[in-house]
Amino acid sequence: MIAQHQPREPQQPDPSQRRRAEDGAGTKRDLEFPPAPEALPFAVYDNHTHFDIADGDTVVSVAEQLEKAALVGVVGVVQVGTDVASSAWGAELAAGNERILAAVAIHPNDAPGLETVGTLDDALRCIDALAAQPRVRAVGETGLDFFRTGEDGRGAQFASFEAHIDIAKRHGIALQIHDRDAHDEVLATLRRVGAPEKTVLHCFSGDADFARIAVDEGWYLSFAGTVTFKNNHHLREALAVIPRERILVETDAPFLTPMPFRGRPNASYMVPYTVRAMAEFLDADLGDLCARITENTEAVYGSWVDDVGLSDQGRVATK
Repeated sequence: MIAQHQPREPQQPDPSQRRRAEDGAGTKRDLEFPPAPEALPFAVYDNHTHFDIADGDTVVSVAEQLEKAALVGVVGVVQVGTDVASSAWGAELAAGNERILAAVAIHPNDAPGLETVGTLDDALRCIDALAAQPRVRAVGETGLDFFRTGEDGRGAQFASFEAHIDIAKRHGIALQIHDRDAHDEVLATLRRVGAPEKTVLHCFSGDADFARIAVDEGWYLSFAGTVTFKNNHHLREALAVIPRERILVETDAPFLTPMPFRGRPNASYMVPYTVRAMAEFLDADLGDLCARITENTEAVYGSWVDDVGLSDQGRVATK
Protein backbone atom coordinates (compact mmCIF):
# COMPACT_ATOMS: atom_id res chain seq x y z
CA MET A 1 0.00 0.00 0.00
CA ILE A 2 1.02 3.63 -0.50
CA ALA A 3 2.33 5.05 2.77
CA GLN A 4 0.01 7.72 4.19
CA HIS A 5 2.61 10.01 5.70
CA GLN A 6 3.14 13.70 5.15
CA PRO A 7 5.86 14.46 2.58
CA ARG A 8 9.05 16.18 3.59
CA GLU A 9 9.25 19.32 1.48
CA PRO A 10 12.70 20.73 0.75
CA GLN A 11 13.24 24.42 1.20
CA GLN A 12 14.67 25.48 -2.16
CA PRO A 13 13.27 26.54 -4.52
CA ASP A 14 10.09 27.58 -2.73
CA PRO A 15 7.21 26.76 -5.13
CA SER A 16 5.18 29.66 -3.79
CA GLN A 17 7.89 32.03 -5.02
CA ARG A 18 8.37 30.54 -8.50
CA ARG A 19 5.18 31.34 -10.34
CA ARG A 20 3.99 30.49 -13.80
CA ALA A 21 4.85 33.24 -16.25
CA GLU A 22 1.99 34.78 -18.16
CA ASP A 23 2.06 34.94 -21.95
CA GLY A 24 2.49 38.70 -22.02
CA ALA A 25 -0.44 39.23 -24.38
CA GLY A 26 -2.53 40.94 -21.74
CA THR A 27 -5.10 38.13 -21.62
CA LYS A 28 -6.50 37.56 -18.14
CA ARG A 29 -6.86 33.94 -17.18
CA ASP A 30 -9.29 32.43 -14.72
CA LEU A 31 -6.97 31.59 -11.81
CA GLU A 32 -9.45 29.44 -9.91
CA PHE A 33 -8.56 25.74 -9.81
CA PRO A 34 -11.12 23.57 -11.66
CA PRO A 35 -13.40 21.21 -9.75
CA ALA A 36 -12.17 17.71 -9.02
CA PRO A 37 -13.24 15.08 -11.54
CA GLU A 38 -14.92 11.78 -10.76
CA ALA A 39 -12.39 9.26 -9.48
CA LEU A 40 -10.92 6.77 -11.92
CA PRO A 41 -11.76 3.07 -11.50
CA PHE A 42 -8.09 2.07 -11.49
CA ALA A 43 -5.06 3.94 -10.15
CA VAL A 44 -2.84 5.86 -12.58
CA TYR A 45 0.22 8.09 -12.44
CA ASP A 46 0.96 11.59 -13.68
CA ASN A 47 4.33 11.00 -15.32
CA HIS A 48 5.22 14.67 -15.82
CA THR A 49 4.39 17.56 -13.48
CA HIS A 50 6.08 20.64 -12.03
CA PHE A 51 5.34 21.07 -8.33
CA ASP A 52 8.00 23.80 -8.21
CA ILE A 53 5.95 26.18 -10.40
CA ALA A 54 2.98 27.74 -8.61
CA ASP A 55 -0.19 28.93 -10.34
CA GLY A 56 -3.69 29.85 -9.36
CA ASP A 57 -5.31 32.18 -6.89
CA THR A 58 -4.29 30.08 -3.87
CA VAL A 59 -1.02 28.47 -2.83
CA VAL A 60 -1.40 24.69 -2.67
CA SER A 61 1.25 22.66 -0.87
CA VAL A 62 2.78 19.52 -2.33
CA ALA A 63 1.05 17.45 0.37
CA GLU A 64 -2.33 18.95 -0.54
CA GLN A 65 -1.75 18.35 -4.24
CA LEU A 66 -0.83 14.72 -3.65
CA GLU A 67 -3.84 14.10 -1.45
CA LYS A 68 -6.24 15.73 -3.88
CA ALA A 69 -4.79 13.64 -6.70
CA ALA A 70 -5.00 10.40 -4.69
CA LEU A 71 -8.70 10.99 -4.01
CA VAL A 72 -9.43 10.73 -7.75
CA GLY A 73 -7.11 7.78 -8.41
CA VAL A 74 -3.86 9.55 -9.32
CA VAL A 75 -1.58 7.89 -6.80
CA GLY A 76 1.89 8.91 -7.93
CA VAL A 77 3.73 11.55 -9.94
CA VAL A 78 7.05 12.24 -11.59
CA GLN A 79 8.30 15.67 -10.51
CA VAL A 80 10.28 17.08 -13.45
CA GLY A 81 13.21 19.47 -13.21
CA THR A 82 14.13 22.15 -15.72
CA ASP A 83 17.34 23.49 -14.19
CA VAL A 84 19.80 22.56 -11.45
CA ALA A 85 17.78 24.16 -8.65
CA SER A 86 14.44 22.56 -9.53
CA SER A 87 16.12 19.23 -10.28
CA ALA A 88 17.84 19.17 -6.89
CA TRP A 89 14.60 20.22 -5.18
CA GLY A 90 12.67 17.48 -6.96
CA ALA A 91 15.26 14.82 -6.13
CA GLU A 92 15.09 15.75 -2.45
CA LEU A 93 11.29 15.83 -2.54
CA ALA A 94 11.15 12.35 -4.08
CA ALA A 95 13.60 10.99 -1.53
CA GLY A 96 11.11 11.81 1.23
CA ASN A 97 7.83 10.73 -0.34
CA GLU A 98 6.65 7.39 -1.72
CA ARG A 99 4.20 9.04 -4.10
CA ILE A 100 6.91 11.00 -5.93
CA LEU A 101 9.72 10.05 -8.29
CA ALA A 102 11.98 12.66 -9.89
CA ALA A 103 13.33 13.56 -13.30
CA VAL A 104 16.32 15.90 -13.57
CA ALA A 105 17.58 18.02 -16.46
CA ILE A 106 18.41 21.38 -17.98
CA HIS A 107 15.54 22.58 -20.16
CA PRO A 108 16.60 23.00 -23.80
CA ASN A 109 15.59 26.66 -23.77
CA ASP A 110 18.00 27.30 -20.89
CA ALA A 111 20.99 25.62 -22.51
CA PRO A 112 22.00 28.52 -24.80
CA GLY A 113 22.11 31.03 -21.94
CA LEU A 114 24.20 28.72 -19.79
CA GLU A 115 26.55 28.11 -22.69
CA THR A 116 26.94 31.87 -23.22
CA VAL A 117 28.06 32.43 -19.63
CA GLY A 118 30.21 29.31 -19.63
CA THR A 119 28.29 27.28 -17.04
CA LEU A 120 26.51 24.64 -19.15
CA ASP A 121 29.13 21.97 -18.47
CA ASP A 122 28.97 22.63 -14.74
CA ALA A 123 25.17 22.38 -14.81
CA LEU A 124 25.34 19.08 -16.69
CA ARG A 125 27.76 17.69 -14.11
CA CYS A 126 25.23 18.55 -11.41
CA ILE A 127 22.48 16.76 -13.36
CA ASP A 128 24.75 13.74 -13.76
CA ALA A 129 25.29 13.59 -10.00
CA LEU A 130 21.57 13.92 -9.25
CA ALA A 131 20.74 11.16 -11.74
CA ALA A 132 22.59 8.69 -9.51
CA GLN A 133 20.05 9.06 -6.69
CA PRO A 134 17.75 6.03 -6.31
CA ARG A 135 14.44 7.89 -6.61
CA VAL A 136 15.58 9.87 -9.65
CA ARG A 137 14.19 7.65 -12.39
CA ALA A 138 14.46 9.83 -15.47
CA VAL A 139 16.57 12.47 -17.17
CA GLY A 140 14.22 15.18 -18.33
CA GLU A 141 12.94 17.33 -19.53
CA THR A 142 15.58 17.63 -22.21
CA GLY A 143 15.43 17.79 -25.98
CA LEU A 144 15.06 20.45 -28.64
CA ASP A 145 12.83 23.52 -28.87
CA PHE A 146 12.97 25.51 -32.09
CA PHE A 147 9.89 27.56 -31.16
CA ARG A 148 11.56 29.67 -28.47
CA THR A 149 15.22 29.28 -29.42
CA GLY A 150 16.60 30.63 -32.68
CA GLU A 151 19.34 29.21 -34.84
CA ASP A 152 22.10 30.91 -32.83
CA GLY A 153 21.18 28.84 -29.78
CA ARG A 154 20.63 25.49 -31.43
CA GLY A 155 24.22 24.33 -31.13
CA ALA A 156 23.99 24.55 -27.34
CA GLN A 157 20.63 22.75 -27.41
CA PHE A 158 22.07 19.86 -29.43
CA ALA A 159 25.12 19.60 -27.15
CA SER A 160 22.94 19.63 -24.03
CA PHE A 161 20.50 17.09 -25.48
CA GLU A 162 23.27 14.66 -26.37
CA ALA A 163 24.82 15.04 -22.92
CA HIS A 164 21.48 14.25 -21.28
CA ILE A 165 21.03 11.19 -23.48
CA ASP A 166 24.43 9.97 -22.33
CA ILE A 167 23.55 10.59 -18.67
CA ALA A 168 20.33 8.59 -18.99
CA LYS A 169 22.08 5.67 -20.65
CA ARG A 170 24.96 5.57 -18.16
CA HIS A 171 22.58 5.57 -15.19
CA GLY A 172 20.15 3.16 -16.80
CA ILE A 173 17.11 5.40 -16.34
CA ALA A 174 14.46 6.80 -18.64
CA LEU A 175 14.73 9.86 -20.89
CA GLN A 176 11.91 12.44 -21.02
CA ILE A 177 12.05 14.47 -24.21
CA HIS A 178 10.79 18.00 -24.76
CA ASP A 179 10.16 18.33 -28.51
CA ARG A 180 8.71 21.54 -29.87
CA ASP A 181 8.86 22.23 -33.61
CA ALA A 182 11.83 19.87 -33.86
CA HIS A 183 10.44 16.40 -34.64
CA ASP A 184 12.90 15.58 -37.42
CA GLU A 185 15.92 16.81 -35.48
CA VAL A 186 14.93 14.94 -32.31
CA LEU A 187 14.48 11.75 -34.31
CA ALA A 188 17.79 12.19 -36.14
CA THR A 189 19.69 12.88 -32.91
CA LEU A 190 18.28 9.84 -31.11
CA ARG A 191 19.04 7.61 -34.07
CA ARG A 192 22.56 8.99 -34.42
CA VAL A 193 23.68 8.69 -30.80
CA GLY A 194 21.32 5.91 -29.74
CA ALA A 195 18.25 6.38 -27.58
CA PRO A 196 18.06 5.00 -24.04
CA GLU A 197 16.10 1.79 -23.64
CA LYS A 198 13.23 3.74 -22.06
CA THR A 199 12.52 6.92 -23.99
CA VAL A 200 9.40 9.06 -23.50
CA LEU A 201 8.15 11.79 -25.82
CA HIS A 202 6.69 14.09 -23.17
CA CYS A 203 3.53 16.01 -24.13
CA PHE A 204 3.52 14.31 -27.52
CA SER A 205 2.87 16.91 -30.20
CA GLY A 206 3.40 15.01 -33.44
CA ASP A 207 1.01 13.51 -35.95
CA ALA A 208 0.12 9.89 -36.70
CA ASP A 209 3.12 9.40 -38.99
CA PHE A 210 5.56 10.59 -36.34
CA ALA A 211 3.76 8.45 -33.75
CA ARG A 212 4.27 5.35 -35.88
CA ILE A 213 7.97 6.13 -36.20
CA ALA A 214 8.31 6.60 -32.45
CA VAL A 215 6.58 3.28 -31.78
CA ASP A 216 8.79 1.52 -34.30
CA GLU A 217 11.78 2.89 -32.37
CA GLY A 218 10.37 1.45 -29.16
CA TRP A 219 9.54 4.77 -27.48
CA TYR A 220 6.61 5.77 -25.30
CA LEU A 221 4.20 8.61 -26.12
CA SER A 222 2.90 10.67 -23.21
CA PHE A 223 -0.34 12.57 -23.77
CA ALA A 224 -1.26 15.74 -21.87
CA GLY A 225 -4.41 17.86 -21.78
CA THR A 226 -3.62 19.02 -25.31
CA VAL A 227 -5.13 15.78 -26.64
CA THR A 228 -8.53 17.11 -25.47
CA PHE A 229 -8.24 20.45 -27.31
CA LYS A 230 -10.84 20.81 -30.06
CA ASN A 231 -8.47 21.58 -32.92
CA ASN A 232 -5.79 19.01 -32.07
CA HIS A 233 -7.15 16.33 -34.36
CA HIS A 234 -3.61 15.23 -35.18
CA LEU A 235 -2.98 14.22 -31.57
CA ARG A 236 -6.10 12.07 -31.41
CA GLU A 237 -5.16 10.52 -34.74
CA ALA A 238 -1.73 9.75 -33.31
CA LEU A 239 -3.31 8.23 -30.21
CA ALA A 240 -5.47 6.00 -32.39
CA VAL A 241 -2.58 4.42 -34.32
CA ILE A 242 -0.25 3.48 -31.47
CA PRO A 243 -0.45 0.26 -29.47
CA ARG A 244 -1.89 0.65 -25.99
CA GLU A 245 1.36 -0.58 -24.42
CA ARG A 246 3.11 2.63 -25.53
CA ILE A 247 0.66 5.15 -24.01
CA LEU A 248 1.41 7.30 -20.95
CA VAL A 249 -0.52 10.24 -19.49
CA GLU A 250 0.62 13.48 -17.86
CA THR A 251 -0.49 16.95 -16.88
CA ASP A 252 2.63 19.08 -17.46
CA ALA A 253 1.04 21.04 -14.63
CA PRO A 254 0.53 23.86 -14.06
CA PHE A 255 0.30 24.11 -17.86
CA LEU A 256 -1.94 22.49 -20.52
CA THR A 257 -5.12 22.11 -18.51
CA PRO A 258 -7.55 19.76 -20.31
CA MET A 259 -10.91 20.76 -21.65
CA PRO A 260 -13.32 22.07 -20.57
CA PHE A 261 -11.00 24.08 -18.30
CA ARG A 262 -8.29 25.12 -20.76
CA GLY A 263 -6.35 28.16 -19.51
CA ARG A 264 -7.06 27.60 -15.82
CA PRO A 265 -4.43 26.25 -13.40
CA ASN A 266 -3.59 22.59 -13.88
CA ALA A 267 -2.61 19.99 -11.28
CA SER A 268 -2.20 16.23 -11.05
CA TYR A 269 -5.78 15.71 -9.86
CA MET A 270 -6.87 16.76 -13.38
CA VAL A 271 -5.50 13.60 -15.03
CA PRO A 272 -8.92 11.85 -15.05
CA TYR A 273 -10.32 14.46 -17.44
CA THR A 274 -7.61 13.58 -19.96
CA VAL A 275 -7.82 9.82 -19.46
CA ARG A 276 -11.61 9.83 -19.86
CA ALA A 277 -11.33 11.83 -23.08
CA MET A 278 -8.74 9.36 -24.38
CA ALA A 279 -10.91 6.36 -23.49
CA GLU A 280 -13.94 7.94 -25.16
CA PHE A 281 -12.03 8.69 -28.35
CA LEU A 282 -10.54 5.19 -28.44
CA ASP A 283 -13.88 3.59 -27.55
CA ALA A 284 -11.96 1.79 -24.81
CA ASP A 285 -13.08 0.55 -21.41
CA LEU A 286 -11.93 3.20 -18.95
CA GLY A 287 -10.71 0.76 -16.33
CA ASP A 288 -8.80 -1.28 -18.87
CA LEU A 289 -7.12 1.83 -20.29
CA CYS A 290 -6.15 3.02 -16.80
CA ALA A 291 -4.67 -0.37 -15.97
CA ARG A 292 -2.70 -0.39 -19.21
CA ILE A 293 -1.35 3.12 -18.61
CA THR A 294 -0.33 2.16 -15.08
CA GLU A 295 1.51 -0.93 -16.29
CA ASN A 296 3.28 1.15 -18.94
CA THR A 297 4.28 3.81 -16.44
CA GLU A 298 5.76 1.29 -14.04
CA ALA A 299 7.61 -0.34 -16.94
CA VAL A 300 9.31 3.00 -17.65
CA TYR A 301 10.00 4.32 -14.14
CA GLY A 302 9.81 1.30 -11.87
CA SER A 303 7.82 1.08 -8.66
CA TRP A 304 7.01 4.15 -6.57
CA VAL A 305 7.09 1.97 -3.46
CA ASP A 306 9.98 -0.43 -2.91
CA ASP A 307 9.07 -3.91 -4.13
CA VAL A 308 5.38 -3.01 -4.45
CA GLY A 309 3.88 -2.04 -7.81
CA LEU A 310 0.39 -0.63 -8.15
CA SER A 311 -0.34 -3.40 -10.62
CA ASP A 312 -0.34 -5.71 -7.56
CA GLN A 313 -3.06 -3.71 -5.83
CA GLY A 314 -5.85 -4.17 -8.36
CA ARG A 315 -8.67 -1.71 -8.74
CA VAL A 316 -8.82 1.14 -6.27
CA ALA A 317 -11.87 2.30 -4.38
CA THR A 318 -13.71 5.15 -6.05
CA LYS A 319 -15.77 6.27 -3.07
